Amino acid sequence: MGGSGDEVELDLVVRERERAADGVVRLTLARPDGGPLPAWAPGAHIDLVVEDGVTRQYSLCGDPADLRRWSVCVLLEPASRGGSRFVHDRLAVDVAVRVRGPRNHFALESAPSYLFVAGGIGVTPIVPMLAAAEAAGTPWRLVYGGRTRASMAFVDELTTRYGDRVEVRPQDETGLLDLDRIMADLAPSTLVYCCGPEPLLLAMEAVCRPGALRVERFAPKEQGAPVRQASFEVELAASGLVLTVPPDRSVLETIEAAGVSVLFSCTEGTCGTCETTVLAGEPDHRDSLLTEQERAANDTMFICVSRSLGPRLVLDL
Repeated sequence: MGGSGDEVELDLVVRERERAADGVVRLTLARPDGGPLPAWAPGAHIDLVVEDGVTRQYSLCGDPADLRRWSVCVLLEPASRGGSRFVHDRLAVDVAVRVRGPRNHFALESAPSYLFVAGGIGVTPIVPMLAAAEAAGTPWRLVYGGRTRASMAFVDELTTRYGDRVEVRPQDETGLLDLDRIMADLAPSTLVYCCGPEPLLLAMEAVCRPGALRVERFAPKEQGAPVRQASFEVELAASGLVLTVPPDRSVLETIEAAGVSVLFSCTEGTCGTCETTVLAGEPDHRDSLLTEQERAANDTMFICVSRSLGPRLVLDL
């Protein structure tokens, strides 16, 4: 699992702003002095810090080789809790915004071939993946669905550049994506990358063979009730401090209340900021990031949402 690595916090400035599709704005961000930004790889995202310290995660969709600019596309959500509305209404050219990252839990792994499936704004992390696969000479294809063609960012750019390897499927023209057809005759060694709305991700999880699928969520997956309903202890290995985590408080909240500072952002198990190494014990994984194999390893957890299956965890904090 990719951690936060060289994650930084910066005050950047909007250098360019353009309409990318119906309801989608594309922002180009840079340092005020034009200096270099941290390197990133396809699949990475950043946090934009909006009003009152609220953060929202957006995938980087530009060129990783361009260290002077970061680009994100933001869909105006009808039920916006403030993030997308703030971006659309307030982030004009030359306006400053605080940014954290980059962070990557959706990295493009080496494979003999790729199938990319994008739904709506979920195309954004996939755009630089296509360029990387193309540069490596790796066979790939993209199936890109959306509500309407006009609502789908990058359609013209992708079809012009890559031709019929990009299959554009607007719902009002062709209906919902036919996943059985899309997955037919898929080579066993092909890795499948998918980003989009939760119904698409759940459907892909149902049809993909185990181990083949990589997804990214920006909304938490439904987890159900915790396995352990009672309190449990958390030992912080660096200090030996032992804390009791009650049923109504997260590990993160308990650690913060004890005066220990830890990095966090979304508090929903989707961004990856609070990833913490587990030294002993067995976590009850409740995040929306780890694969089944990574969960089974039990060597890391996201303390904003995940809990303990047993009476005690020892964390590398």
